[in-house]
Amino acid sequence: MGLVKRAKEDQAAPSKPHIRKYGRDLQGLLAQLHDDQVKARRWAARDLAAHPEAVSALCERLRVEPDPTVREALFGSLLAIGTEAVVEGLIPLLRGEDAGLRNGAVEVLRQLPDAVGHRIAALLADPDPDVRIFAVDILRDLAHPQAPGWLLAVVESDEHVNVVTTAIDRLAEVGTPDMAPAIQAVKDRFPNEPFVGFAVDTALKRVLGDG
Repeated sequence: MGLVKRAKEDQAAPSKPHIRKYGRDLQGLLAQLHDDQVKARRWAARDLAAHPEAVSALCERLRVEPDPTVREALFGSLLAIGTEAVVEGLIPLLRGEDAGLRNGAVEVLRQLPDAVGHRIAALLADPDPDVRIFAVDILRDLAHPQAPGWLLAVVESDEHVNVVTTAIDRLAEVGTPDMAPAIQAVKDRFPNEPFVGFAVDTALKRVLGDG
């Protein structure tokens, strides 16, 4: 009987109103993005996908966010927004020391061919060879009609052997037979690099349909 009485008392007791800590508008979500709770930050990151004007805040949070699930949500919202502002916000991450952020940025940029297309030439001409390699990595899966031509230009003109061999590896997947002479010529440009020969031969087999 005691349980029945307690249940009736609980039903009769007025419920306390739920008080939201943050509003669901843009300003509320931006504030929630810095909450101490991982779950709160993750939901804020997801919900901000509906606010293209939050690109800068999302990118800034990526630089300091320690939790991988929140990072994933941040990258997911940036991909969903998919504007040139997203590209501009992610490119600086390619220069950072955090491999997770670099890889995440590359993954998102690969899926934004129209927005990335306006910046790829500058990335391929960057003075930092590591940035140029990341640019080549972006081109690997970039669904852009000019991607093979951009890779070919790297093979023909870049002076850093690691950038060139990375481009050859990517060109092996998307290149055409008419690109074979340019690929073959890399052996003469880097005669003292033994792994160049292997990369060139492998690529030639693929683009010529022999392997």
